Amino acid sequence: MMKINPLAPAVAGALVLSLTLGGTASVAGGHGPVATPTLTGWAALPAGTFVLGSEPSGSKITGTTNGWPVPFADQPVQGFSGIVKNRDGSFDVLSDNGYGNQANSADFLLRIQRLAPSFATGTVDVVGGITLSDPAKLVPWPLTRPDRVLTGADFDVESIQRTADGTYWIGDEFGPYLLHFDRAGRLLAAPVPVAGVVAPETAARTGVPATTISSKGYEGLAATPDGRHLYGLLEGTVNGDTPGRLRFNEFDLRTRTYTGKRYLYQLGDPSLAIGDAIAVDNNRFLVIERDGGQGATAVVKRVYLADKRDRNRDGVLDKTLLVDLMNIANPRHLGGFGDKFTFPFQTIEDIVILDNHKIAVLNDNNFPFSTGRSATAADNNEWITIELPRSLDADPRVLR
Repeated sequence: MMKINPLAPAVAGALVLSLTLGGTASVAGGHGPVATPTLTGWAALPAGTFVLGSEPSGSKITGTTNGWPVPFADQPVQGFSGIVKNRDGSFDVLSDNGYGNQANSADFLLRIQRLAPSFATGTVDVVGGITLSDPAKLVPWPLTRPDRVLTGADFDVESIQRTADGTYWIGDEFGPYLLHFDRAGRLLAAPVPVAGVVAPETAARTGVPATTISSKGYEGLAATPDGRHLYGLLEGTVNGDTPGRLRFNEFDLRTRTYTGKRYLYQLGDPSLAIGDAIAVDNNRFLVIERDGGQGATAVVKRVYLADKRDRNRDGVLDKTLLVDLMNIANPRHLGGFGDKFTFPFQTIEDIVILDNHKIAVLNDNNFPFSTGRSATAADNNEWITIELPRSLDADPRVLR
């Protein structure tokens, strides 16, 4: 894997080769009980990080690229939309679909990256990864590439879970679909649609009218610790539903079918969106809720604890604010920031539980477009750990 110095995108000499497999990963430690959510670790992967010896990418990109010439000589290790932890301290992280839409992402290869953060040095090593493909020809419509390697024009992958057998379930937004891959990234079954929800990309292919707008499919995908269910949380409201109310669909992993049960998550405002959803136990979930602002316009970037048992009987998941990502205590001034740390990125799409008092959150940097830290520089992928004032009391199987 290759890292390119983000301050010198055109300088060939600014290359750092990451060769460590395992070993470099470290989970930032806390310092006893905290009164408010507190930053305990900060690391960053430079925006210009590419897969060494891969393929050119970005030939269809238009608009401001913040100093990065296109096309790129290799595939970016770019904006992340889902994360699962490994027992060796590394993490499998899902790269987003490409460059923001179907039309400009046909040369972006869909990939699960393996990353190892080192909070002691504030760096992230890329230590491996797999490219997603469909060699068994299970996708029943034509793909972009004849070799059946999947691209950002085929699917918009936004969420990921790994089940006990080591296979991956991935949520897509173009269907929306659930996609099942083996450990080598090969599709194991035909894409699974969800009844009543049709994205414009599928409508264009099938002629079935769209029931939601583009890029509002499975942004969150949670796997219950008992191994029985997946819960797919849509990013946007389905036509005819209450504005800001999102469907949370239950999928049975044993029968590989939807159960017909559907829960509802209510956004704080219909203009907001979710960034990720993961399970705390069989009933509770962590959900990232965000606005579309970045930098000075970023206001709502929050993590909620949501409970599907609906104890107040109002028809939607109960929500409790867990962390305001725009107001995190930073007494150690990690990352070179002050007493108050903010995470002012347009899209924040990754959350993982490290232990009962600690979570990690990552941004999707939409490389090379997003500019949350500087109005003139492409965002890095930042990786933060946050100590919580109260225990999550998570199912022990989540903490393994």
